Amino acid sequence: MGISPLGWLHTLGSLPAIPLAAYMLVKHGRVVPGTQAGRAYFWFMLLGVLTVYPIAHQPISSIIATITLVMLLLGYGIARWRTAKRFWKYVQTISLSISVFLLMVPTVSESLRRLPVGHPLVTDLKDPLLLGAQGALFLALIVGIPLQMRALYKQQALPGKVDG
Repeated sequence: MGISPLGWLHTLGSLPAIPLAAYMLVKHGRVVPGTQAGRAYFWFMLLGVLTVYPIAHQPISSIIATITLVMLLLGYGIARWRTAKRFWKYVQTISLSISVFLLMVPTVSESLRRLPVGHPLVTDLKDPLLLGAQGALFLALIVGIPLQMRALYKQQALPGKVDG
């Protein structure tokens, strides 16, 4: 079965979020909403998340989309909460790192299950290659977040760093 026009909008609309996230993770160690790349990441992610609902074939897709949407909105909105003065950057970083993870899991899964066209690398959801790729993404998340928290803690003493 081919990809519908809405499926193409979803795929091509959310695709730029991947290099944007990678760029910010390399440059800043986290997704930074206050940067030009951060603003673009938000809009591409929002387009990707909102277009999942009408094309989702499995209930898990809508669940992942909803969690991603919550993480995205929390990450971009937490700085505005006056009661979050002391910890907003930590919540922001965790939320947006989870949004990147939730972007990458279906991206990797769908890519392995569809490419190359006609002869995908993975045909079974329990394929070791797919499970290994998903495990590597999860490992990056559980190792990366504590490293990000440590870097943020150290940054508190250094003025002039990029804020989100």
